[in-house]
Amino acid sequence: MIKFITKSVLIVASLFYTSSYSNSFQTVTKSSLEKINSPIKTGADNYEKYLPLLKDKKIGIVTNQTGILSDKTHLVDFLLEKKIAIQIIFAPEHGFRGTADAGEHVVDGKDPKTGLSIISLYGDNKKPKAAQLAGIDIMVFDLQDVGARFYTYISSLHYVMEACAENGIPLIILDRPNPNGGIVDGPLLEKEFTSFVGMHPIPLLHGMTIGEYAQMVNGEKWLKDGIQCKLTVIPCVDYNRKMEYSLLVKPSPNLPNDQSINLYASLCLFEGTNVSVGRGTETQFQIYGSPFLAKTNFSFTPKPNFGAKDPLYNGKECFGEDLSSYPKLKQLELKWLIKAYQNTSDKTKFFNGFFTKLAGTKKLQQQIESGTSEEAIRKSWQKDLEAFKKMRTQYLIYK
Repeated sequence: MIKFITKSVLIVASLFYTSSYSNSFQTVTKSSLEKINSPIKTGADNYEKYLPLLKDKKIGIVTNQTGILSDKTHLVDFLLEKKIAIQIIFAPEHGFRGTADAGEHVVDGKDPKTGLSIISLYGDNKKPKAAQLAGIDIMVFDLQDVGARFYTYISSLHYVMEACAENGIPLIILDRPNPNGGIVDGPLLEKEFTSFVGMHPIPLLHGMTIGEYAQMVNGEKWLKDGIQCKLTVIPCVDYNRKMEYSLLVKPSPNLPNDQSINLYASLCLFEGTNVSVGRGTETQFQIYGSPFLAKTNFSFTPKPNFGAKDPLYNGKECFGEDLSSYPKLKQLELKWLIKAYQNTSDKTKFFNGFFTKLAGTKKLQQQIESGTSEEAIRKSWQKDLEAFKKMRTQYLIYK
C-alpha cells in the first residue's frame, strides 16, 4: 500500500490519488513503493466474493472517499461498471468526498459524476429512515476505520446495522485492515456516557477491523432491543493484524498521514480540553499546544485551511510539542495530556464537558486532576481490558 508523506520525502506525482471522489492528494516515500504490490487484498478488492451477491439486486451503499479498490477506482464506479444497480449513496461524517470539517453539518445532494442521490448520515439523520431504504434489496458498507472508539464511522455502522435489521435488509461489509493493528488499550466506555463518539462498552482502541467490529455489535446484541442484522463480511485476503498498513487516501480531513492516524487516539482526548491538536495547520494530530501552556521552543499558529474553516485559537500562537517524528505508538499514551494539564496556566479551564464523552468515563479526568500517575491510571484499566479481549476473540477473523 502507499505510505503518506511525512517530512522531506520524495514526491512521486504519478501516484497521486486523482479520483473525482477525493480532493485529498497524497504523496509517497520511495520505500513505500514496495507496498504498492502488497499481497493484502481489501474486502473491496475481494470482489469475486460479493459481486454474485449483488447481481440483479437493488443496492444501497454506505461509503466515502476511502471506498476504493487497489487500482484507485472508487467502489461506486466499479459497481456501476459491473452493471450493479445502485439506488442511493449514504455518506458518514465528513461527507461522501470526505471534505467536511469535523462536526460540520453535511447536506444531502447528488453525486455530479453518477447522478446518484446522496443521503448524509451525520447530524439529525444518523440512522437511515425506512423511506430512504424503500426498494433496496441489499446494503453495502465500505468505510475505512482507524480503530478508535470515538472515530464516528463505527457509530454510523451501528445505525446502519440497526436500520437494516429493522427493515429486513441484508448488509454486506467490505472489510479493511485496521491501521492501528491489534492495539487494545484505554478505559472502557461506561453506559451513562454513551454518545455518537462512543456507543459501545469498548476501550478507546479496540484492535479490530470494521468487519470484526460489526460481528461483535451483532453478537453482543448492542442494537436496539437486541435485534440482529443479517450480516455478511467480505474479508481481506492475506492480512493479519500484525502487518503494517498504510492508507491510500485520508480517512478524514484532519488525519493526513500514518503518523496522525497512529497518534489520533492519544491526542484526540485533547479535543475535550482547551488544547489544540493542530487543526488549522498541516500537521493535524501530530502536534499539540495552546496559548495557556508554558512557552517552549515549539509553537504554531492555527489558520483556516482544508478541514478546519475556523480552527481553535485561529491566529493565536500556541506553545506545545511537535510529535510528527515521534516513534510509532503501540499503546494509548497519556503522558502528553498529563503534562499539558500540569503545565497549563489555569487548571480550572483545562477540561470541558466533551472530555468525559471522549474518555467514556469521569474517572480519567478525576485521576489526572488528583495527580494519579500514568502507570496507576493504566493499571486501573487492566481488568476491563482483559475481559474485553476475552469477549472479542469470538468475533475475530484475522490472527
